[in-house]
Amino acid sequence: MTAPYIAIVADDLTGSGDTAVQFVRAGWQTQLSVGRAAPALADSGISQAEVLAITTHTRPLPADQASAAVHEDIAALRAAGVGRLYKKVDSTLRGPFRAEVEAARRAWRDDAIAVVCPAFPEMGRTLEQGVLLVDGRPVTETSAATDPVTPVTESHVPTLLDAAHIAAHEGETAESLASRILNAGPTVVVDAASTEDMERLASAIVLMGERALPVGSGGLAVPLARLWAGADTRGPVIVVVTSQHSEARHQAEALCAAGARCWAPTPDELADPAAWQAYCDRNVQEATTEAAGAAWLLLAPEGVREGLDSDAVAARLGELAARLVMECEAAGVVATGGDGASAVLDALGAVGIALVDEVTGGMPLGTLTGGKKPGLPVVTKAGGFGAADVLIKAAKAVRERRFSL
Repeated sequence: MTAPYIAIVADDLTGSGDTAVQFVRAGWQTQLSVGRAAPALADSGISQAEVLAITTHTRPLPADQASAAVHEDIAALRAAGVGRLYKKVDSTLRGPFRAEVEAARRAWRDDAIAVVCPAFPEMGRTLEQGVLLVDGRPVTETSAATDPVTPVTESHVPTLLDAAHIAAHEGETAESLASRILNAGPTVVVDAASTEDMERLASAIVLMGERALPVGSGGLAVPLARLWAGADTRGPVIVVVTSQHSEARHQAEALCAAGARCWAPTPDELADPAAWQAYCDRNVQEATTEAAGAAWLLLAPEGVREGLDSDAVAARLGELAARLVMECEAAGVVATGGDGASAVLDALGAVGIALVDEVTGGMPLGTLTGGKKPGLPVVTKAGGFGAADVLIKAAKAVRERRFSL
């Protein structure tokens, strides 16, 4: 039986569930176990699971018992072949917090770095200057301090863990943050007061690879589930825009400005079969020898030309998109304009789309059925609606979601 790729180890069942659901939303096949690692790994039901969430039930236990249970379960998961671990902790620091974090770090690997951030900004939990705030108040000034089973006595998380602390730097890159974490020590508490902070921290954790042991609540799991889904994606997302609508053109401009490689053949190149063949051969050859990049845009020219109608333009771009998909191992396709979407699907021989979600209203996300590339992620969109950044979001949705074949 194949082991799950990711394990979530939580101290109670509800916390395990609210973290696991973040992975479900990112497309991971996820199983929530009510118990510990041994029975969960023995359950035949995990055969299709990519993410396994287990519950140690250690929140009310003394520190030594909690430490032993966490260490035993993580060692078992590691031995089973789990490649990534998320240690879920309470967003208000309840339970034997320090004992569990230290046990998890030691059990994961010899050079592991516990990256600790229990913040959940959407739920009013932020970490500022190392202090955990709940709706702007230190956690020790909330009801968590009088919890009858696990009262919280310390709001400053670095003090609680005897750990290094990294304050937020406005405008910092994920690369810079990852470097600071790697140089800070075996257990590092990282501030986060906004969704943007959480995204940057999750990106830094991905850059750190298996050494990073993320420790957090459901808040850090939200971006990490998406970024882990896209961490193994290497190919580009092919974006085809055939619509002449002004909104679609503005969206294409925004995608180019965001760093996409943009191809905009002229009407003459599209109209002449020999010129078009040369254009395709040249650009596909260049594409196969260069770094993939996140998105490649194929943009229809504006205006009309005698002897070149919209159906012909769409067919040409669909043909080129299909070549890029097949020869450059594309991560997926985004098609704007009904004729363009149909042309891409026709060129790939697809018979339909198995829908799994939507990027935003009116932008279905799914995978191709039949044809040359069954299972290829695809987004379709009409040309005349959507915000300026909608193609950026669509390409990101393709890259940051787990698609199971």
